[in-house]
Amino acid sequence: MGILFSIALFIIALLLLRFIYKVIWKPFRIQSAMRRQGITGPSYKLIHGSTKEAMFLKQQAAKGPMELSHDIFPRIHPNYYAWMKIYGKNFLSWNGPRPLMVISEPELVKEILSNKEGMYPKVKIDGVAEKLVGDGLVMTEGEKWSKLRKIANHAFYAESLKEMFPAMVASVETMIGNWKNYKGKELEVYHEFDLLSSEVIARTAFGSSYLEGRNIFAMLTKLGFLLFKNVDKVRVSDFIKGFKTKDDIESDKIEQSLRNSIMEIVRKREDKVFKGQGQNFGNDFLGSLLAAHHAADKKNRISVDNVIDECKVFFLAGHETTTSLLSWTFLFLAIHTDWQEKARNEVFQVFGQENPKSESLAKLKIVNMIINETLRLYSPVTNLTRRAKSNVRLGKYELPAHMEISIPTLELHRSREIWGEDAHLFKPERFAEGVAKATRNNPMAFLPFGFGPRTCVGLNFASNEAKIALSMILQQFKFTLSPSYVHSPIPLVTVRPQHGLPIILQPLER
Repeated sequence: MGILFSIALFIIALLLLRFIYKVIWKPFRIQSAMRRQGITGPSYKLIHGSTKEAMFLKQQAAKGPMELSHDIFPRIHPNYYAWMKIYGKNFLSWNGPRPLMVISEPELVKEILSNKEGMYPKVKIDGVAEKLVGDGLVMTEGEKWSKLRKIANHAFYAESLKEMFPAMVASVETMIGNWKNYKGKELEVYHEFDLLSSEVIARTAFGSSYLEGRNIFAMLTKLGFLLFKNVDKVRVSDFIKGFKTKDDIESDKIEQSLRNSIMEIVRKREDKVFKGQGQNFGNDFLGSLLAAHHAADKKNRISVDNVIDECKVFFLAGHETTTSLLSWTFLFLAIHTDWQEKARNEVFQVFGQENPKSESLAKLKIVNMIINETLRLYSPVTNLTRRAKSNVRLGKYELPAHMEISIPTLELHRSREIWGEDAHLFKPERFAEGVAKATRNNPMAFLPFGFGPRTCVGLNFASNEAKIALSMILQQFKFTLSPSYVHSPIPLVTVRPQHGLPIILQPLER
């Protein structure tokens, strides 16, 4: 009995020492080391770090609507905004006992995102975030990333995008057909674009329809809400492995249902080939994934979990990004009717009364300027995260191994040093001579889809869909912002209008 008691005491002592090291000694050691280098920030608080202060600032910022301003960085990241005013462009914050260095100095951002030695990989995720995107293209590294990226590139290269064009046009036609019942009436277009982008990603990437993918989108949205709800919370599972909160249990159930729904779509596609009803798995994204899963060479195969994770990511990213982009572009055009008219004249000049053609899409210079300015002010991705793989020198700073890094793109997109004193205003003419001139040859000033080899593979997909939808809408309607609109952007996977986007729609008379 005495031996068992001694073993129990030894285990308790080890756990206590581990807790003291992880929660007390290590954070204070890192905080002191960074302060000696001139990097300060909100002081580390035992267990919680700076998460309580972050949660308070976010709750205060989201208490009510904001004025109709596009300077949304203080609302989306009120903690970063407040701390930058006190501690400068680069500062140290704490996600519980984990150090998080926020960096918005363009030269340091360039050093991180341009690094080719793999010194700044993606942050390892867990909890709801892992259930949302898995270990697929967005998060994985090394050889696995190269294999998955090759598949995605093949599915979304120029010729494949051209083949997707008719499905995109048909989906927009269906939406516009329903809009004809709203002559002179208010129409909530965020919901409309949500349905549209869901239909497009389901049809073009998975050979499915919105009806079949509806449950998948609903479950991804639920996981997104849970992630948003818990983003600044220090979880008990960080200290006690296996402990699950109510939200953890709910997210487990959603993830399993999500997996089952995706597998149903996968099995339908596989059954057609296995029963001899098709020669291959198809040329869309799902077909590319299944071809890799069943590859003859085992070295080139991907697992069924990889297939599921990639489907989740593209259902989510292909849907959320385009919905966000279309919605905020519509807000700008509803307010700035002069730019709406400029864009409409260009659309008629390029396409006339006909539907857009893939080979002519690149001629939409004004539309492209408007889209870029929208992406600058309402970037779908509000910050990029990385970590130091090992002890590393970044500029003049020495970062310890595993230090997490956050790059707030919304702040870079509003830097007055780069964009000028009117950085918070909608001025598409900034991009009249391209992105390089607009950013004064500083590529780190414009990062709506990331940078370098990790740039979002769906960039051209989202851009094409947005240009098609805008062109076809401008050919048929003019619109203004409804007086009932409430400006309340919130970060939920992407930045979205919390209370929707109501506009007043009028048929175009030409």
